Amino acid sequence: MGKQKKTRKIVEKRFAKMKKIINPNDNRIKASDRADPKKKKKPNPNEIKIREVPQTSSALFFQYNTQLGPPYHILIDTNFINFSIKNKLDIVQNMMDCLYAKCIPYVTDCVLGELEKLGRKYRVALRIIKDPRFERLACMHKGTYADDCLVQRVTQHKCYIVATNDKDLKRRIRKIPGVPIMYVADHKFTIERMPDAYGAPKGAI
Repeated sequence: MGKQKKTRKIVEKRFAKMKKIINPNDNRIKASDRADPKKKKKPNPNEIKIREVPQTSSALFFQYNTQLGPPYHILIDTNFINFSIKNKLDIVQNMMDCLYAKCIPYVTDCVLGELEKLGRKYRVALRIIKDPRFERLACMHKGTYADDCLVQRVTQHKCYIVATNDKDLKRRIRKIPGVPIMYVADHKFTIERMPDAYGAPKGAI
């Protein structure tokens, strides 16, 4: 019983200390020492409301991208290279067969980093992208996650086509207007969201 009394006294003391703290807006405090009551500002009906709308690219004429045209600049994703190897397709040659024009494939540092991380199994893919026909793009961001990098580049610069077979990346790029997507299907390269004037395969538009 002695222990219970001691613990009860300790608890009562703690509660007594808590009770000493008074709300700053309490009536017992002098009016001069009280905290200022928070007043909600009434909205002014005559005030001009500011809305932040994302600025559309000057390269777009509605959904039509005016910056696209030969020679085409194509950003390559990691799995696009692997799908091309599986289907035994020469990347540069098949790009030209798909678009009927000169194509310049671009490889970012993070795509190269992803392939290096995958190990010896993907050494053929590494050898392919080190071809002098492939242009290198330096990445300024941290990490080697290629999807975010490609989406960011395409959002900023509308002159690129994205080559990928990744479903998630395709879904993200479809939300960005004016960016065509190249992918491997039926042992050949096909492209979607490409204007008719540029000679894309009819089944892929």
